[in-house]
Parts: sequence; C-alpha cells; structure tokens
Amino acid sequence: MTVKNVEKLEKSRVALTIEVGAEEFEAAVAKAYAKMRSKISVPGFRPGKAPRKMIEKLYGPEVFYNDAIDAAFPEAYEQAVAGEKLDTIGYPEVELVGDVSADGFTFKATVAVYPDVKLGKYKGVSAPKEEVKVSADDVKQRLNEMAERNARLVSVDRKAKKGDTAVIDFEGFDNGVPFAGGKGEGHELELGSGSFVPGFEDQVIGMKAGEEKDIDITFPDDYQKDLAGKHVVFHVKVNEVKFKELPKLDDDFAKDVSEFDTLDELKADIKKQIEADRQKAVDVAYENAVIEKVAETIECEIPEVLIEQQCRRFLEEFKSRIMAQGIPYNQYVKMTGMDEKKFLEEGREPAIKQVKMDLAIAQIIEEEKLEVSAEEIEEEYKKLAGYYGMDVETVKKYLGENEVRTQVLNTKAVAVVVDSSKPTKPAAKKAAKKTEEEPTEEKKPAKKPAKKAEGEKKPAAKKTAKKTDDAAE
Repeated sequence: MTVKNVEKLEKSRVALTIEVGAEEFEAAVAKAYAKMRSKISVPGFRPGKAPRKMIEKLYGPEVFYNDAIDAAFPEAYEQAVAGEKLDTIGYPEVELVGDVSADGFTFKATVAVYPDVKLGKYKGVSAPKEEVKVSADDVKQRLNEMAERNARLVSVDRKAKKGDTAVIDFEGFDNGVPFAGGKGEGHELELGSGSFVPGFEDQVIGMKAGEEKDIDITFPDDYQKDLAGKHVVFHVKVNEVKFKELPKLDDDFAKDVSEFDTLDELKADIKKQIEADRQKAVDVAYENAVIEKVAETIECEIPEVLIEQQCRRFLEEFKSRIMAQGIPYNQYVKMTGMDEKKFLEEGREPAIKQVKMDLAIAQIIEEEKLEVSAEEIEEEYKKLAGYYGMDVETVKKYLGENEVRTQVLNTKAVAVVVDSSKPTKPAAKKAAKKTEEEPTEEKKPAKKPAKKAEGEKKPAAKKTAKKTDDAAE
C-alpha cells in the first residue's frame, strides 16, 4: 500500500489517494477466489473444485476483481490513516481512480477528521450564577406530594367528581360494532388525569355507582390510524366511586414516611434535600454557562458529520426517555404524529453548540496536558457503582476503561474553567404581566458536556399515559 497524495479539504475533511500494489492485490484476488469458487459453475468440475485459472479463462480475469477490491480496501485504508496519523470521524467516501488490473488499483478516500481547534479565553470567564433559596412553601409542596403518594382510596356513595377514581366497565362501538382494544372491565380511572380520550372522563363525572350510560366520543385526528377522527360510542358502567383521602400532616405521618419522629424534623430534612438538589442544579447550570462561553470563542471548521452524529444522539436519548416512561417509541410516534426528520432539523443548532463545547473541552485537555491515573479511574468506577447500585466489577463489564478515562479527563477540563471563573449575580428578572395567575416551573439545568459520545439533552417529552390494549386510553 502506498499513499500517493493527501489533500486537505474544507470543513476538516481529508482526501487520501491510495495505491494497492500487485502483490497485495494478488493476495486479495486469492481470497476472493476462495470465497466465490463454490458459487461458480464450471463444466466438468464439481462445485468449489474448479481451479482459479480455469475460472479466469472461462469468465475473464476480472471475475474476482470486485470482491478482491472489497477485501483489499479496508486494510489499505486503515494502514493509510494510521500512517498519516489522522483522527478520522465516520466512514469515508470511496471512488476508484483509473483502471483495475493485475498490477493493482488506486482509490481515493475522502473522510472527515477532528478539526484543529484554536481556543480563545478559557480562564477567568464570567457568567451569572443563581443563589439557592428554599421557602416554606417549597417544603409544604414537597410534604403535600408525599401525602399524595401515601393517600388511600375510599369508596363513597355519591356522584363522581373531578379527582375521584371511578371503577368502570366499558366497551366501544363503531357504528354498532365493537372494535378491537375498546373494552375493559374493572378499570380504575382517575377523573381529570387525561389518560383517556378527550371528552371521555368529563362524561363520567357526575355518574354514581351502578349507573350506566352511552358516551359519544370523537377520536383525535392524530390518534392511531384505524381510529383517528372516528365518531364512536362507549357504553360505560360505573361499579364504584372512590375519593383520595390524604393523611394528616403530623408527627404520626412523619414516623410513617421517614426515619424521623416529628414533623418538624421531617421538614428540616426536606429543606436540606431541596437545598442540595437545587445547589447541584445551579452548579451544573453554571458549569454549562461558562463552558458555553468558552465554546463561543473557539476557532475551527466543524465537520458536518459531527453535527449529524450529535443530532442522531439527541434522537436516541429522546427515544430512551420515552421508553423509560413505559411507552413504546413506535406507539408514541403514531400517537403524536412525530416527524423524525423535523426533530433532527430542529436539533441542528443545539447540536452545533454541543459539538463546540466538546471540542473546546478536548482542546483544554490538550493545552493543560491533563492526565488520569489508574487510581482515579478506579475511584470513578466506585462512584458509578454507588450511583447505579451495582458492584464495581459489574460496572466494568458495561463501561470500558477508555470511556471512564475520557469522562474523568472531561471533568478535570471543566474544573479548570470553573475554578478560575468569576460568578456574577444574575440580572434582575422583570415581572411578567399576567392577566390571571399562572403556575411557575423551575428551569432544568443544561447538561454538562462530557466525552465526545455524550450529547446535550432536549427537554423531556411531556408524559403520556401508558397504553396497552385499551383504545379508550
């Protein structure tokens, strides 16, 4: 193998012109013959027994060339990349140059490489950092959530209200004919949860135990294909109405749900937990902010393939979040009408930002000559084992040493920036003019950039009710 030419192209791509000589090509042709001979028919010979010369005489010497090229290319390309010390990304685009003969062949491989990165300022960077505050209302809200989780359902003899749970039997009919997945018995439906088709729960409100009625429903246009937009009738029977009885928030409650003897002790612990969670979120958001500032100042040509890979990574992470909610991804796509192409397009700008952050961190590692010891790698394994609730050896089976080393290096690089940074007070927020009271939602911190294989996460999808066989859901 001989590298005839190396040409640097725009957007961090390199074109290699590589020649495979006669000796290497002959070895590749011999491999192709061994692989193909059983598939070639030659009069007078049993399958796989015809000599190579006989086959070449009958079909021409070129009969093995295509397979020989396929056999010779990978090794020649890998040797060329290693010889030129290229840090390539993805797969190359390959084209033959000139004719193929017994003397060998020449091909041109165009591939993206990691770009040269010029860092701007990465020490002494400033960014706003929020101050952590926890109010009595925050603690009260957490207590109420705990009470909700420990509530019990109590049967009542009255009309069902929003927030109640109705135990129902139901069956759906399309023009008088039952349809698949439209039947359920003894189903516990929380009224107002939005887990059934729009309009269904509203019509159950007001019914009492033992009552039956028909409910008219129109499925949404973006529902599953066989029911989308259809007008159907559900026959519903309410077997029981239950309401949620919340426990009283007192010392007995604290003893039941925690290791504390008093409600005051539980409140103090809740406040401490909220402070720790928010401090962690603030720290991560601040790290993200300063790394983004560093990334904005780098100079480099970003290969398109890096952006595409990051967009795909966003999509895979999104799929994982959907499936973690117990919803098959294909079913989610059908229910929501999600367009993957549009998702990838919308992820392009965040992908560029994440790629620049990753490249900046990689360059800081190089500039600072950061290294990781075997002890640090082992310590990281122990942390991961504790986080995932596994033993260290099990974690090692799933996570290679190089991945852990990269993660530790990235953490060290981020620390270089953060430790030398100068936090500033956030700008005062202008009060939004509201016509009516609206709930506020705490902003989730951006994900800290990690190794090249890690990606910035999009906000989690709104949780959708789990669906099984019930088309009413």
